[in-house]
Amino acid sequence: MFPGRWTIPSTRRCPESRSKTKDKVKTDSTPASNEPKICAQCKETITGTVLTALKQTWHPEHFVCTLCEQPITENKFSITQDDKPMCSSCHVDTAKRCHACEAPILDKCVQAMGANWHEDHFICGGCKCKLIGTQFMDVNGAPFCQKCYLSKHADRCKGCSKPIADKAVVALDAKWHQMCFRCSKCDKPITSDQSFHVEAEKPVCEKC
Repeated sequence: MFPGRWTIPSTRRCPESRSKTKDKVKTDSTPASNEPKICAQCKETITGTVLTALKQTWHPEHFVCTLCEQPITENKFSITQDDKPMCSSCHVDTAKRCHACEAPILDKCVQAMGANWHEDHFICGGCKCKLIGTQFMDVNGAPFCQKCYLSKHADRCKGCSKPIADKAVVALDAKWHQMCFRCSKCDKPITSDQSFHVEAEKPVCEKC
């Protein structure tokens, strides 16, 4: 039978975050004539430094990572799927690992062959071309593009000796293109629902 099926890899963001980074801004508290700033965490008025992030204001010590619960001191941070802030350290610790290099995937990743990959690392095992958005074949755990698979790994048709890119007919201890498995007398293709017999080690359809 055909050894596998052509697959197109899927791409999404890893880990489960909507955005790689967001910015936060620190400013002095506003003059008394303006509306007071309220901390999104403790709901109290902010005096002194105001931290603005995620369209809200915070006491700097109250803007904490949702995982480690430590204050986020960097100017950039990540957010989870439910809009919770996450520090860069936790972002790295929780990130998926690339199957090729084992480094964390902090932005888009490719999901294929039951693993996660950096986009630049999901490449053909033969010519090393990128496989994003293209069909590939899994050969012993390594992805191969169509060209390399057909030239190096595909089964050869018993009838024409060319590589088989689609489903094969298995008969007479060999594999054939569906259109190459023909009656040796009338030269008509023998389909999967037809019976045949063998004469001189060649297929002969039931009508002949």
